[in-house]
Formats: sequence, C-alpha cells, structure tokens
Amino acid sequence: MKHLGMRFGSVLLAALVLALFALLGAFFVALTEERTRDRIASNEREALLQQLNVLVPRTLHDNDMLIDSVRVSAVEALDGAAAEIFIATLAGRYQASIYNVVTPKGYSGPIRLLVAIDADNAILGVRVTQHQETPGLGDTIELRRSDWILQFDGKSLSVPMSQGWQVRKDGGDFDQLTGATVTSRALVTAVKQVLDYHQATGRLVVFDYLGLEQDQDLNVEQTEAQ
Repeated sequence: MKHLGMRFGSVLLAALVLALFALLGAFFVALTEERTRDRIASNEREALLQQLNVLVPRTLHDNDMLIDSVRVSAVEALDGAAAEIFIATLAGRYQASIYNVVTPKGYSGPIRLLVAIDADNAILGVRVTQHQETPGLGDTIELRRSDWILQFDGKSLSVPMSQGWQVRKDGGDFDQLTGATVTSRALVTAVKQVLDYHQATGRLVVFDYLGLEQDQDLNVEQTEAQ
C-alpha cells in the first residue's frame, strides 16, 4: 500500500511537472508570436512611411501622415472597397492626399496601390504596393521593374479628358504593358476612380479633418484636427 501511494505521488508529480512545462511553453510561444507581430507591424509601418515620403517628399510636408489619416469604408466609387487617406501638410497648410486603395480588377487578383494627389487635384505619383500579377508581364506595374507607372505623374481629370483615361488599345492616352492589358486597364481605371472620388467626396473628407470649409482657400493655417 505504501509503495502504491509513493508510485501515485510520483506519477502526480511528473504530471504536474509536465503541465508546468506545457504552460511555460505555451506562454513563451505566445510571447514570441506577439513580439513577432509587433515587429512585423513596425516594419510594415516603416515601409509604408517610406513609400508615402517618396510620393510626397519631406520638402512638401512636415507632419506625420500615418497619424494624419482618415479611413473611409465601403466606397462605391472605389469598387465598394475601404480606403485610407493620408494627409500631408506643411507649416499647417494642406499639401496633398495619398489614397491607399485596392482594385479587384487585376488579372491574377486584387492590386493595392497608393495614389498621391496635390492641392490642385493633379497626381503627384502612383505606386503599387501589393499584387499577384504574372511575373515578367503584369508585375512590371512595379517601379523597380519598369517606369510604366510614372505615366500617371501630373495627370488629372482634365489632363487627359475623360475619354483619354483608357489604355491606347481602347482608344485612350495610356500605354498598356506588353502582354498585360488587363492589368494595365485595372490600374488606369483605379487611378481615375480615385481622382473622381477625391474631386467629389475625398476633398471634403480631408477638409473636415483639417477643419477647413469647402470653399475656403487651402493656403490657410490648419486648425486643430477634430
């Protein structure tokens, strides 16, 4: 009986030790995952900030655009997707808006892009940040692979006129990528949609954030953000 009790105690002790190690293991795994998520989020934030600063250089803004941003949800004009608007100001004056949007019309899936628009409603630049387009064809929407994306610089709703916002194959003013017409159409359409939305609604969203009236001169001191 005594030996039976000792054996039971040993088994119980071993079970407790194993349970303790399991708990400690789960704790350290969870801690590692949390730190990894934080590190990934920090790296993504830094990468996004670098991209924003390329589109709107530091010479044109002195604020933190990651803080001065507005989220808009389910925007019908942007294919029903949510979007985020990063706002650039310099010495309290509005300079530009950068739209972080997704078009579902890519050849191989959704394409995420940044579209920067200045205070005169002209495009400062466009960059693709995520996509699944075909390597060697559709992936040339990336600036590191070709300068195709630069043809949007300086464009607006009036330059070209509405009919010009198509690829040349469809009678428009924009070159299409060789072997990637669908991808090219998706980008041209998405950028035009952002311009349309900015003109109709996005500017008002930005003005409201900055505390400006719709018809107020943009070159006024920024009031305290609401």
